[in-house]
Amino acid sequence: MPGPNPLSNVRVVLVKTSHPGNIGAAARAMWTMGLRDLALVNPRHFPHPDATAMAAGAAELLSEAAVHESLEAAIAGCTLAVGFSARRRDLSHAVMPVREAMGPIVEAARSGKVALVFGNETSGLSNEELARCQALASIPANPEYSSLNLAAAVQIAGYEVSVAALAHAVPESRGRDAATIGDLDALFAHLERSAQSSGFLDPRKPGRFVEHMRRLFARAKLERPEVKLLRGLLGSLDAKAVSRPRAARAGPKRPPATGKPAATSRGRSPPRKRKPS
Repeated sequence: MPGPNPLSNVRVVLVKTSHPGNIGAAARAMWTMGLRDLALVNPRHFPHPDATAMAAGAAELLSEAAVHESLEAAIAGCTLAVGFSARRRDLSHAVMPVREAMGPIVEAARSGKVALVFGNETSGLSNEELARCQALASIPANPEYSSLNLAAAVQIAGYEVSVAALAHAVPESRGRDAATIGDLDALFAHLERSAQSSGFLDPRKPGRFVEHMRRLFARAKLERPEVKLLRGLLGSLDAKAVSRPRAARAGPKRPPATGKPAATSRGRSPPRKRKPS
């Protein structure tokens, strides 16, 4: 039997969209490429007649769109989130051309939800939002004018993922129980708490600890049982640290000062001198 259609597991996430017409146009682009899962994060105007008008025959997709208050909520059930950005920034992940990114996207979509994340029309995705993604992609364009309309970017990404889904068709799904982003976020929070309680991480100066952890585990592609194993290990270490006697944590104690003179090698105090009579 053929495996499930990976396109059914691809979610398009639009973050802080300014113009409702762009939401409708993006929905139409998705519909033509066989994508049905649309999530919106804090849209400025939605629902709106302009969105419905621009969606044309894809109005049904708009009626089923989920609206979230944060990007974390929109991608929490996904096993992979790919952020789209046209600008070079100080980012921990390498930015892949969109066609190169589609192989891993389709592979991940065979066993879990995958999010394609697009930012605001003017400012795109912030560094913090991009840090929430496990991979980054860009659409090669004219270097002198690389700014694509939001719906056009969604159309290109939708086309590439649909072509990749056909090219990478397999007889059946591998059934990999991939960890969701919600699972990973809980792991990162647990790692940060354990690092602080152990003294390894200064909570006043955490640096880029969590960012580096995100980058490390993005490469590892953890499965849910592996996340459960790691959190169990952390929980055991945390409990051990709490139950360890305070004296052991503080190190060996020095003997209290008595104010008496030190004993000689035979264990006796030195003789006192007599005062002259």
